[in-house]
Amino acid sequence: MLISLRINNFALIDHLDLELSPGLNVFTGETGAGKSIILDALDATLGGKVDRRVIRTGTKRAILEATFELNSSLAEWLGNQEIDPVDGTLVVCSREITCAQTSLRTRSRLNGILVNRKIMDQLRDRLLEITAQGQTLQLGNPNLQREWLDLYGSHPLVQCREAVSIAYQKAQKAKATLENRRQSEQKRLQRIDLLEYQVQELDKSNLTEPQELEQLAQESQRLSHAVELQHQSYQIYQALYQNEGDNSAAADLLGEAETILNDMVNYDSTLKPILEMINEALSQVVEASRQISSYGEELEADPQRLEDVEERIQELKQICRKYGPTLEEAINYYDKIQAELKELQDGGESVEALEKAYLETQKQLQDKCSELSLKRHSAAAKLETNLVEELKPLAMEKVKFQVEITPTTPTITGADQITFCFSPNPGEPLQPLNSIASGGEMSRFLLALKACFSQIEGSGTLVFDEIDVGVSGRVAGAISEKLHQLSRKHQVLCVTHQPIVAAMADNHFNVSKQVVEEISTMDLNLNNQNSEVRTIVRVKNLNNYQRREELAQLASGRPAQEAIAFAESLLTEAATKRRQNLTIPISSSRGES
Repeated sequence: MLISLRINNFALIDHLDLELSPGLNVFTGETGAGKSIILDALDATLGGKVDRRVIRTGTKRAILEATFELNSSLAEWLGNQEIDPVDGTLVVCSREITCAQTSLRTRSRLNGILVNRKIMDQLRDRLLEITAQGQTLQLGNPNLQREWLDLYGSHPLVQCREAVSIAYQKAQKAKATLENRRQSEQKRLQRIDLLEYQVQELDKSNLTEPQELEQLAQESQRLSHAVELQHQSYQIYQALYQNEGDNSAAADLLGEAETILNDMVNYDSTLKPILEMINEALSQVVEASRQISSYGEELEADPQRLEDVEERIQELKQICRKYGPTLEEAINYYDKIQAELKELQDGGESVEALEKAYLETQKQLQDKCSELSLKRHSAAAKLETNLVEELKPLAMEKVKFQVEITPTTPTITGADQITFCFSPNPGEPLQPLNSIASGGEMSRFLLALKACFSQIEGSGTLVFDEIDVGVSGRVAGAISEKLHQLSRKHQVLCVTHQPIVAAMADNHFNVSKQVVEEISTMDLNLNNQNSEVRTIVRVKNLNNYQRREELAQLASGRPAQEAIAFAESLLTEAATKRRQNLTIPISSSRGES
């Protein structure tokens, strides 16, 4: 139940603290007085859409706060969100709307804790239901009619519809997979042909060693200069070990040095390290000469091998140009396309297998849709009976109502076309609601529909913005009684222009506009003040005398004696009807909402 609403700098409201009570709370006032602004503020507090125009002119920030009383289910939900109640029994929803230079920023809090839009949407469904002006125009919308029927079917039907949604998405995914496979089959075969050619070409090249090209280049240089290398190796051998000319070889010179040092060591042992170095140098020279001699003897010109090497080099360079640019990258590409070719040749599931899978998902969807249709027929039968019972007291004693359910192509919401059919007068056939119902009948139908929903769902506060538009006389009286009956189980907030509806209120508020002067600027010496004329909205909780005056105004436009008498009769009659309705317990204690 909504306990209080605080509004600052919202539209035409500069500041408003509104205290509300259980039962039927009615708001009256002249057209354009700002009654709907209060409901808009309540809607915005709980996460409704806002724009820059909601911030009062001349200010940069609007602050909204609504305090609700907890019930057991709401307390459990708060516990799941790890949010503690205020004072153990309250939940405080607030929203700050700030106008920046180029944007609008909003922040929502729940018991002082910042929360996101998703949390506020979940909370809103548990606290409030607003029936706004113009909603009767939506009654003929088949999509909304389907939504209402499904919600009336309660949790089991909603669960079944969710299962249909999942089955539909699976069927759509299977269909898309099948269609993509069919469309891509030609491309797949073309790709296989290309990859098979490339794999065959690379396979023939026998690519195994990333450094093969460098190694072949080195071998090519050696084979191309074999004679020169043989001659140079022989020259090195002579210089190191066996010189046939006049000069001594390095090994001979080191041998002479070794002999002399051996004699010197006999007289000076400190020369031993030098002798060891000479010995080591001589050994290395001898080994080097042996190896260079062996190299020269083994080296020989091989024209055929050189030709083979050159051909292999050209082959690898061609591979690198096509698949490289380096040999290592060509080898990596080879590995990659082998894996891709294997995958394409495996082909995943065949078209036939995908067709079978799609048909299976279609069957599952049809089964779920059939189950949903059965539940909808069951819910429709109950709604038909319940809604007619709710419409009869609203001066529609002979009304007929039927939920027409016709098969259609399966969609995400099932395979049913829902049409609300209506006959307000005896002897008239049932026809779609939007093609036969008048504005007043639409208003009563919507109110009856909300009454049906109030029996199965637990929104603590029901808000009606001119639900009685387009009706008068006996029908308005019937609507007032229905609203009061609803207020026995729910807190009801209602904006109305009907005196007979306002008379049934447990709490009556008058909304009016006032023109005031506001000081806008002031100099430091307080000698010069600038003021501007502003329009603000004021709300007043009326006592019994003030209610009589207000009802007279609503009835005739001025508090004439006849109007006053009429207003008094309305209040007396309403009091009698309220006493009669006390057989249904009112949620007067703040332990329920």
